Amino acid sequence: METVFAFVTNHLEMFYLVILMIFVGIELIGHVPSVLHTPLMSGANAIHGVVIIGSIIVMGQAKETSSLILGFLAVVLGTLNVVGGFVVTDRMLEMFKKKK
Repeated sequence: METVFAFVTNHLEMFYLVILMIFVGIELIGHVPSVLHTPLMSGANAIHGVVIIGSIIVMGQAKETSSLILGFLAVVLGTLNVVGGFVVTDRMLEMFKKKK
């Protein structure tokens, strides 16, 4: 229990930043019109590609276990977002093809 408390106190600023990013993200996404949502998501996929590369670099230089775990989590979540975004974009593009 003491190690969890020490981890939280040492990384308190990071937790505040993550919580702030969650609220800002919810507000931003909530105010995007539905017409623009899919094109913006396609752009976000490209950004997540950069996040994945940065996470791999963090994992390669990690000296602490917490940095390694956060880097791995960022790689997994970024990969899921990129793959899911490409699937949604592909389905959107299928809607514009002419039916035979």
